Amino acid sequence: MAHHQWLPEFWMTVPFIGLLLSIAILPLVAQKFWHLLRNQALVVAFFSLPVIYLCLVYNSHLLVTGLEHYLSFVILLGSLFIVSGGIRLAGGLMSTPIANMGMLALGAVLANLIGTTGASMVLIRPFLDSNGYRKHHIHLPIFFIIIVSNIGGLLTPLGDPPLFLGYLLGVPFFWTLKLFPLWAVALISLLGVFCLIDARAFDKEPERQQQKAKSEKPVVLKGKRNLFCLVGILVAVFLPPPLREVLMVAAALISLRITPRNYHKANGFSFYPILEVAILFLGIFITMEPALEILYLRGGELGFQFPWQFFWATGLFSMFLDNAPTYLTFVTMAQGLGLGGPYVNVPEGILAAISTGAVFFGAATYIGNAPN
Repeated sequence: MAHHQWLPEFWMTVPFIGLLLSIAILPLVAQKFWHLLRNQALVVAFFSLPVIYLCLVYNSHLLVTGLEHYLSFVILLGSLFIVSGGIRLAGGLMSTPIANMGMLALGAVLANLIGTTGASMVLIRPFLDSNGYRKHHIHLPIFFIIIVSNIGGLLTPLGDPPLFLGYLLGVPFFWTLKLFPLWAVALISLLGVFCLIDARAFDKEPERQQQKAKSEKPVVLKGKRNLFCLVGILVAVFLPPPLREVLMVAAALISLRITPRNYHKANGFSFYPILEVAILFLGIFITMEPALEILYLRGGELGFQFPWQFFWATGLFSMFLDNAPTYLTFVTMAQGLGLGGPYVNVPEGILAAISTGAVFFGAATYIGNAPN
């Protein structure tokens, strides 16, 4: 195939490694510099331009394919981010340990319908605000990130970005439902641990503080018109490109038009987070192409053969690489083994291991998954 006639040299992966290190280090050591989107774009351009040149010289098809995947990926994330940003839970949410556990369970289910990004946007503020009176609450955002922003989205391509990339590659939309046993075991275990920790923390609160956990105010869902936009995005997923992307963009624009500004303000909505994701992932999708090609053509030399190897390797790399490009990386490696399989030329056991590792371990760092 023309797609795989070029074997890049290892030094051509340096821009990819450099960009990832920049994303990991610069927010910590140069926060003011990194906070400006213009500077992020400059860093991305610095590392991307050499790879663009190499691809244009040796195999332009790689660059075109990477940009096609990027556009579909970022349009899905962006549309879900915008539409969910117009939906708001208001009123008096209970914040007892059982109620908190129920909120996390709801978020895990919701993540499969509107994505981990959407579910996080809708629920994180109500979840934290309802527990704002508590002194012992450091565990709350941690479990929210693990459950709602990551493992909850294992069951559909809408749920977590890596799975949507798998769908773009040719994995059937409903194949991820086969991962339900893994999802259920992880979710039940984490919710059980959370309930024990939260109950212990709740018991440390003074009695007058505990009374604030039981609100009598009704809970109201505001921005219900955006639910129709979410349905539009869900329908669009099953359409061929570019109609799929056009409908997603249309749903996002309609949401912006019909959502009152005070809903966005209450949700702390701004375009900065999704613009940051769009800029950084443009660089990632470009610079990773030589690395992907090397793994496809020479990945078999690394000795990976069994699902457990792919699970742990995908998980560990997802912590520092972001789980979406990590998913692509190890699917490409698995394809290079030539083992065959019903979908994307990868055995189902290995595909399940890569999918689960990417989704689960993306919770380990703020780099691991966009909602973090």
